[in-house]
Amino acid sequence: HDHSHEHGHTHEVMTSPGLWTSRDKPIHRADFAERAFTVGIGGPVGSGKTALVLALCKYLRDSCNICVVTNDIFTKEDWEFLVKNKALDEKRMRAVETGGCPHAAIREDFSLNMEEVKQLTKQFHPEFVIIESGGDNLAANYSRELADYIIYVIDVAGGDKVPRKGGPGITQSDLLVINKTDLADAVGADLKVKYNTHQGLIL
Repeated sequence: HDHSHEHGHTHEVMTSPGLWTSRDKPIHRADFAERAFTVGIGGPVGSGKTALVLALCKYLRDSCNICVVTNDIFTKEDWEFLVKNKALDEKRMRAVETGGCPHAAIREDFSLNMEEVKQLTKQFHPEFVIIESGGDNLAANYSRELADYIIYVIDVAGGDKVPRKGGPGITQSDLLVINKTDLADAVGADLKVKYNTHQGLIL
């Protein structure tokens, strides 16, 4: 597959699925005054990213000072879902319309997301900001300059081959969430696969 065609940004060239033990380590920072600690949540379309963000907000909002930034290509669909379900006060949640490949907005050119994080930090001084990426493939991954901690969500509906395929989304994440395990029998997925791949990556 040739990545030389022009569409506004470049792609990393990968020669293997990667290993969790060889992932990029978080950048250690001591000053969070300008930019709060960030948790990046990524994963394919429909894997359950927004549902996870909603659940985290509902669980943490009474005990933690948190904010959210969502990403969609041409809409504010995920932001609107979180607002409708009262995840947080609307002012604490921002929407980024990437206008192109979702992975570019969290890695190659993350300026829009970084600006929203900095504005939220200045206004609310949150303990951390959750950044939800737009749905993308297994090659999508956050820049460590944008996300201090990375969660990647996959779902069982994709079959048990997904964890074996690897890719930066899986192997560069700090935590891999396997969602919709109740559908394993329906799609013929073997949940035991999660225990023997990528040196303990699958949790």
